[in-house]
Amino acid sequence: MELGNISQPVYGPGPEAPGSSVPGLAGMVHGFLRLVQPNALPIVLCCLSFFFSQLLLYELGFLVCVAIGLLFIILVPLVGCCFCCCRC
Repeated sequence: MELGNISQPVYGPGPEAPGSSVPGLAGMVHGFLRLVQPNALPIVLCCLSFFFSQLLLYELGFLVCVAIGLLFIILVPLVGCCFCCCRC
């Protein structure tokens, strides 16, 4: 295994998007993920409470999506039941 020049490394091209038969759907998924989680994962481990606050901020987009999803799962059957049972 050859390491090459360690003091002046040569990097190849960055990762490329995988080829897909549905590029529109893949673009939507990547756009959603960039919208929900725009920041990189915090690596700083200086103190635990600071790390948890940074981690919570990192996951905030997913937590909002989960809260909206749970609200939707609870409210849709409840409203449907009200419309079916209470036809005023």
